[in-house]
Amino acid sequence: MADDILGNYRLVKCILTGQTTQVWEVVETSSHRHFAMKQLLPDKLSDSDAMNALHHEAKVGLEMTHPNVIRIVYVSNEKLHHYFVMEFFPSGSLKNRLVQKNYDFLREHAHSIFKQAATGLAYMNASGWVHRDIKPDNLLVNSKGELRIIDFAIAERIQTPNFFNRFFRRNKRVVQGTRSYMSPEQIRGEILDGRADIYSFGATIHELTTYRPPFRGATQQELLQKHILEKPASLLSYCPDLTQEFSDLVLRCLAKKRDDRPESFHEVLKILNQIRIYKSDPVRS
Repeated sequence: MADDILGNYRLVKCILTGQTTQVWEVVETSSHRHFAMKQLLPDKLSDSDAMNALHHEAKVGLEMTHPNVIRIVYVSNEKLHHYFVMEFFPSGSLKNRLVQKNYDFLREHAHSIFKQAATGLAYMNASGWVHRDIKPDNLLVNSKGELRIIDFAIAERIQTPNFFNRFFRRNKRVVQGTRSYMSPEQIRGEILDGRADIYSFGATIHELTTYRPPFRGATQQELLQKHILEKPASLLSYCPDLTQEFSDLVLRCLAKKRDDRPESFHEVLKILNQIRIYKSDPVRS
């Protein structure tokens, strides 16, 4: 409840309630600085999966120090209260911008937003992590167009494929992610590298410029099959004002085979620096 004290933090207001967690705006009692706190819902305290996901997210976040990745500053070790504290970033997700049809904002900031997301993901991948859940919901953008990547609950260490981890992966076979943005190899439960995030990034920027995901399905299974088998249409068929070179980049990110995608986000950034997104954009030198 608002004004309750948890550790060294006073709860101010609830920002978001999910299936297993809540995010609160909080104030540190000693410094009076504002932060955000993510905590397990009271009825999830006995849910080991939810608890492990929260602590995993905190562990990954503590390793991240980058202006485009949300910064985690404290993790609680209290037995009765499971939470972590992160920087307070007054904003909304890009999904919210889509739902609110804030298309002028998305168009105005598209180039900067895409470059910031790619820069943050390049850092995460170089730090040895695949995010595995890149989507508009997990990209926060404030009114200035500044971006933070959030939610590391299913992030995974990048592994070098070998017989043993392939074997254990096949037996584990738990597919996690969001179906509208998952790469074919993620759907198949394979060992992932940063190119899985490139696919999800491609699906995300497809939606942020055409206002629809690359694939739709009447059922979840049909949607997954389209990611694996169906070739996505040119983005110009949905938004004729997009440039051919931008459509080509997005479709390359959405290639079925990871070897056909850009090798890394550094390559994605190099291309973004050379192309226009919309035909009406100024020519890039």
